[in-house]
Amino acid sequence: MHERSLPASPNWYCSRCSDVNSSGLLGFGAKNIIYLCDVSASSCRISGELVGHKGLVSSFSFCQHAGQSHICVSSSNDGSVLFWDSDNKALIREHKAHQSPVSAVHWSPVDKNLVVSGDEKGIVVCHWYHTGDTASFFPEPRTIFCLTCSPHTWSSVAVGYKDGMIVLIDVSKKGEVMHRLRGHDDEIHSLVWSPLANEDTLYCRAEDGEATNGVPTGEEKGCYLASGSKDQTVRIWSTAKGKGVMTMKLPYLKKRGSAVDPTVKERLWLNVHWPKGRATQLMSSCFSGELVMWDLTKTGKQRWSLFGTSSEGQNHSRIVFNMSSVQLQDDRELLISTSMDREIKCWDLASLDCCWTLPTLGGFVYALTFSPVGAGCLALGVGDNMIRVWNTLTTQNQYDTRSFWQGIKSKVTALAWHPKREGSLSFGTDDGKVGVYDVFSNKPPQISSSYHRKTVYTLAWGPPVPPMSFGAAGGKLPYSLYSCAGEGVILQHDPSKLSGEASDIDRLIRDTNNIKHKLSPHTDLSWKPDGKVVAIGNEDGCIDVYEAPSLRLLCSIQQHHKIINTLRWHHDHSSSPELHCLLASGSSNAIVYVHDLYSVIENPPQKPVVLTEPHRRLCGHTAKITGMAWSPHHDARLVTISYDGTAQVWDVLQEAAVSNYRGHNGYLLCVDWSPVDPDLIWTGGKDFTLQEWRVSKQEFTKPPKGKKMVDLREKKQQKKKSNKAAGATGAPPPPETNGEPVTGREKAATGQELSDEDEVSSTNSSVPPPATLETQRKSSTAVKSKDKPDLNLLKRKKPRSMLPISTSMDHRPKEELLQDCITLASVKHSSAPPAGCVPGQGEHIHLGLFSDRQALYRMFEAEEGGHVEASHFDSVVYLRLWSGDLVGALQLATEKGELNDHLLSIAPMAGFEVWSRTVEAFVKQLCLQEQYLKAASHLLSINKLYDAVHLLRSHKLYREAIALVKARLPADEPILKELYTCWASVLEKDGHFSAAAKCYIAAGASFDAAKVVARKNDVSSLRTAASLARISGEVALAQSLALRCAKDLSAAQDWVGAQEVLSSQDSLLVHRLHLCVAELLSAMLAGVVPQSCVSSHPWTSAGEQHFGVLDRVRDVWDEQFGVSQKSSGHCSAGALLQELKSVESPAVTANVPIRQVLLYSSLHLTRSVLNWLLDDDGQLIKELWQTVAWFRDAGHFCVSAELCRLLFPDGDVSVSSRKRVKALHHTEETAKAAADSLQAFVHHHRLLERWWSRSDNQEVQNGLSSSAADSSLGDEVKDKLDLDASLLLSEPHAACQATQRSVSEIQERLAAMVLQHGRAQGGQLDGGEKQADAPAQLLTTSQRPSDAGQRPDEETLLSLSTKMSEYQKQLADLPETIKMYPHPDVVECCLVLLHLSKSSASVSTSLEHKAKDLLRRYGTSPSVLKASQRFLT
Repeated sequence: MHERSLPASPNWYCSRCSDVNSSGLLGFGAKNIIYLCDVSASSCRISGELVGHKGLVSSFSFCQHAGQSHICVSSSNDGSVLFWDSDNKALIREHKAHQSPVSAVHWSPVDKNLVVSGDEKGIVVCHWYHTGDTASFFPEPRTIFCLTCSPHTWSSVAVGYKDGMIVLIDVSKKGEVMHRLRGHDDEIHSLVWSPLANEDTLYCRAEDGEATNGVPTGEEKGCYLASGSKDQTVRIWSTAKGKGVMTMKLPYLKKRGSAVDPTVKERLWLNVHWPKGRATQLMSSCFSGELVMWDLTKTGKQRWSLFGTSSEGQNHSRIVFNMSSVQLQDDRELLISTSMDREIKCWDLASLDCCWTLPTLGGFVYALTFSPVGAGCLALGVGDNMIRVWNTLTTQNQYDTRSFWQGIKSKVTALAWHPKREGSLSFGTDDGKVGVYDVFSNKPPQISSSYHRKTVYTLAWGPPVPPMSFGAAGGKLPYSLYSCAGEGVILQHDPSKLSGEASDIDRLIRDTNNIKHKLSPHTDLSWKPDGKVVAIGNEDGCIDVYEAPSLRLLCSIQQHHKIINTLRWHHDHSSSPELHCLLASGSSNAIVYVHDLYSVIENPPQKPVVLTEPHRRLCGHTAKITGMAWSPHHDARLVTISYDGTAQVWDVLQEAAVSNYRGHNGYLLCVDWSPVDPDLIWTGGKDFTLQEWRVSKQEFTKPPKGKKMVDLREKKQQKKKSNKAAGATGAPPPPETNGEPVTGREKAATGQELSDEDEVSSTNSSVPPPATLETQRKSSTAVKSKDKPDLNLLKRKKPRSMLPISTSMDHRPKEELLQDCITLASVKHSSAPPAGCVPGQGEHIHLGLFSDRQALYRMFEAEEGGHVEASHFDSVVYLRLWSGDLVGALQLATEKGELNDHLLSIAPMAGFEVWSRTVEAFVKQLCLQEQYLKAASHLLSINKLYDAVHLLRSHKLYREAIALVKARLPADEPILKELYTCWASVLEKDGHFSAAAKCYIAAGASFDAAKVVARKNDVSSLRTAASLARISGEVALAQSLALRCAKDLSAAQDWVGAQEVLSSQDSLLVHRLHLCVAELLSAMLAGVVPQSCVSSHPWTSAGEQHFGVLDRVRDVWDEQFGVSQKSSGHCSAGALLQELKSVESPAVTANVPIRQVLLYSSLHLTRSVLNWLLDDDGQLIKELWQTVAWFRDAGHFCVSAELCRLLFPDGDVSVSSRKRVKALHHTEETAKAAADSLQAFVHHHRLLERWWSRSDNQEVQNGLSSSAADSSLGDEVKDKLDLDASLLLSEPHAACQATQRSVSEIQERLAAMVLQHGRAQGGQLDGGEKQADAPAQLLTTSQRPSDAGQRPDEETLLSLSTKMSEYQKQLADLPETIKMYPHPDVVECCLVLLHLSKSSASVSTSLEHKAKDLLRRYGTSPSVLKASQRFLT
């Protein structure tokens, strides 16, 4: 379990989403999890989680009865009601009586078995805990917002609704309504009963205008009920009379220098709470996070008092949603409140002061990092658009955090402290913003003027590089801020001038390294702590290491084949300098690789080196790696986090898993090691939590096996799809409740789902969507009416009239129509029209059609006004067109978006300028309608070819844009290359690598084409990429890809295919020779190495078998490849050997597969044959020693023995060839040591073969009495040993081996002693005390004998350390040749020889005496003493 943690934020807009029981255990719903928090102490502590809901938790309540207070109930918007045991963190029972989202639940304070819940449809359900039965009621067809059970009568329940209605029901009478309490005119947010069972406490009269609903005012018993509503009032109700007795309006408190305007309806949630034992005191929330205590016996301003007035900063900063109180055993009375400001506060009701504050998180924890300057200062980047800075070492307040939100406005995805300047924190956001905060000031952050186009993933401080390094002066080493984002660009920002433009380091990389091809998009970067080099991870899985400040490429690590997610350098304060150059890397596959770059950094090569083998592999995770951190307290101790939901601690040098943490729900995103406690690690992730945990207290060592997290993720996605499908088929449109439309906030709340992407809203579980029976009936009747189609609608519709007003004038009474004829005749035939008659205007508008043109224009103006009011703009356009105002018609159609092909066709009549402007407007209109091809064609009509190409390109229609450019523009047009490159990038991201490669080839970027084809990383893709690079002249890339392909083919033992790939390039001859040797070696070792050969060459089975391996190799080289001592040029042995020396051979570990061991061993065998051709006997014997050592050190003893037999059939390592009569002569000391070591191992194998052939019966093998052994071996034939056994009895090697065994034994005893001490001291001291006092206590306890019978003379920690130093000094004094070229175990050889001497006379007396003497001096272990007892007595 974790130590400290910051939980997810409590859900918003819920009437009861938190509750506290009598023992001080607080439970609150956050997303779909219920967090349990112990509030009984001076500070809070997260004690557990209740996990089981699939939807958002909407309500939560404890059982407040003695003996059952650990039982609780919760509800969710998926309609489920769950019962929990908070002690065992276990689910007891699940009820699914509701068919709609549940909005409220409450455990009855009177009946310990009764739980009441209500949903948004208005259904109330009673759950009986002891029997599991349920009963449903439907008191009102309204949306329930809250409900509460009476603390005095078990059957009385008060229900609050969305429209302001409060209903009291009797659940013992099937939900019969006792009273309807009317007075509020908006949502009921909270209801609470008075703690007293009568109404004698308050003296107040019933409010005017309150209806009693027919209840007589007699001596009816009842108690008060308080309600809080969105209408900004708190009301006290008499449940006996069914009416309101008191109304309290929220006070308008001044905040930030301005008073709240009561006319402005701002966001409010009014929660009320009536503590036990305080009949006249009521608590409520207020507008901006203040908490108010109401004294119900007073009036006016004396009625209320504020919480937290003794000092500034105690109150919440935003609205409060829930309050709950508890009376502890020490007589303290506490109030717990949750708020929109994502803080949980505890208040002392005696003083109204805040006791403590628990910060919570409202989004994914994307980044966490400890300050390198301020000890214990932890910064968090969260998906709720805020940064938290936590002082983790403070003793007074364990959760001393500050929140920063100014200038962020997006998810905080990356953080980095300045390495020297205290309090300077850089941050990166989801929208590409980079800024720097000074956490010790109240100033807003400095924001860089250079934005990324996508999410910022990594920030790093490092030494400046050109062009910014040119301005560094004064001798003080400045720092630049580097940011890497999702578009693959790394920007260098000047922290002293963030308003200036940031520089892209790709330009410097290209110029320094003379790179012409496109660089792979960058995904991560990490500066080495000393600032000498920087490692940059790329999208294609390659890691490039550059030397500062010129960014010269030192090496390229090509181990990963997926996107690099994280890079970390080892800290530079370790004891060993070699560890400073360890680089750990994690990608989207599950393996962590650690690379040793010591030789590359200390001795930079002239040309970049390509590394393909890691220093260490860390295998265990089952999903992609998202982050890692080196321990600052240990050497080579690493913690990694993954999408498998676990954090893993590794011992890197041993490749061993140390500890695995599984406390999170979902994948992890960030991790850091505590800078003060070597046992503490902090992690954050998808579950909205930050957790602190100890390495030594974890139950598991390795990550869980299998793909559990992947399966869970797939199940969630399937459920989401099914829910969406169900919602699409069965969900009605958003209704209106009681004539009031749903507000914007509520609409947003109705669509909230528990998704991975929507972080902030998932915690803000708002009011459920309103749906009432009235709206259901309306919708059902509408459906019924649609079932019967209207026959009139089936008739053909008349076209709309262009002149509707004048047409309507022709449908008047007959007398008026006849009068129109007289009026028109008068106008036509008289010089002066009748008085008040203006044709085309007013009452005579219709006469404009029959009069002159001016009258017609007046009629058109009137008709246009009618069309504009009716929004018939197309008719207005045609009227203007008819009147000859073509420009006006086109202008109006442009403004209203009514342009069409017909109008465009007549636009040239108004001139070229008008036509061109109209075409451009029509193009914009078509783009809004997503008709991009048509829009581009219209641009071509006005000769705007480049605009047409840009339009197609901006909407990712690359194929059409390229076709247009190639058809209309010259072949050397630069835009064509840009189109090919952009299209290739899009295709590459979508995984269409072949199509992307064609684009790169067309653009002349053959290097990029080969790289993108190789990203598939299968054999056919690598072979194609190598051929492509070779044809294009990219020799280095072709060689690299061909080698990768051949490596994969040889691993699958497709030897013919591997040789074919390499044969296309003459420069890869030495690698062909290596594969030839590997194939021959594989064929010769077929009896002891498992084979699954796909293809092989004929020469593997041919040849003379009585010759050795080296002769066989030379014959095949001469016949098949033309390589011999007479070869010259690039085929000469010297040139081939020099080229083969660049091929790396990693250190031997037990985790390397047998086929890889075969390849590495054959590499050394190839070098040995080349040295033979050069007559270099010293290097020949060293390489032969390495050939055999690979199998021996990797644990394949039988294969090593067989290889020795094949290499040296006569058992003499000085004779390397029978056919060519080659005898080895060594003058160099190391070569002679290698030869002696190799000869000793050959003799050792033959000695063991002799021993195994003699040990036919089980008694001799098990080491029985000497008489039994002699009797069983006495009858055997005594043969002579055919080997020089004296070489096996080397006294210097025996001394070295004995010292090494002593060192190992002391190390084991020290580790056991430290582990025993850690277990004895665990849990007794705090982290700081433990760190300070642990060494002294360890020394004291190790010196003091325990009560369990420890020997008084047992060695102490000090004496063991002294012995360790002595042994290490002895080892250091030994010659390097003894340690570099070891011999077989001398003690073991002595025992075998003495056993053989009992049954054979071949062991000489002097040899036997020497063996006994060595046994007496160096056989000190118990097992050896027991085995040698029969020989030494």
